[in-house]
Amino acid sequence: MSYNIHSSRDDLRALGAVVRAEEPDLLLVQEAPRRFRWRGKNASLARRWGMLHAGGGLWALGNSAFTTLRVGVRETWDVQFPLTPGRHMRGAVFVRCTVGRSRFIAVGTHLSLDATERVSQAQLLKEHLAGLDEPYVVAGDLNEEPGGGGWRTLADGLVDAADAKECGDIFTYSCASPRRRIDGVFVDPRIDVLDYRLIDSDLAKAASDHFPLVVDLALPE
Repeated sequence: MSYNIHSSRDDLRALGAVVRAEEPDLLLVQEAPRRFRWRGKNASLARRWGMLHAGGGLWALGNSAFTTLRVGVRETWDVQFPLTPGRHMRGAVFVRCTVGRSRFIAVGTHLSLDATERVSQAQLLKEHLAGLDEPYVVAGDLNEEPGGGGWRTLADGLVDAADAKECGDIFTYSCASPRRRIDGVFVDPRIDVLDYRLIDSDLAKAASDHFPLVVDLALPE
């Protein structure tokens, strides 16, 4: 599951209900707590969802990963993109995971509002992805639609989960007036996409300004 939770500024009860209803094994969150008391706030979200806070937060600049006990977390690390003066600093969280005999890496990110900066951030993220041996999943808020430079850069060589299930015309933002697909899930070609869905409900509309995305994946052993 990938979810921009709008810095927890909306209905927290609805947010909790949306995630609990889906029961994801892995949840990659954008705009998670990243400032004062960020550890406790991420832990509070994890309890609300019946999950564990696996990694991210302050050092991943608002990108956080949450898991259930079904997922083994072997290692986590963060990436920070260079700061452009006058803009928000961005980054990504990496989590090395196991499920049974399968190993994979989950990556959550949130790209810039500036088009030029998005491309450079996507290029830097691709450099980190190129060094991974395990299959990986990348999810996040790209702040632009398919066809944009940052989207094309990040998606190159990967499978867009929405396109794989012929759902590329379903908009993710905003909940109040859905007109853009700016949130995406991209998977290593070694991973099969079994299902892709966007959660469009009254609870989801109350919980955030982005709709959450849920994918079912088959991992190689």
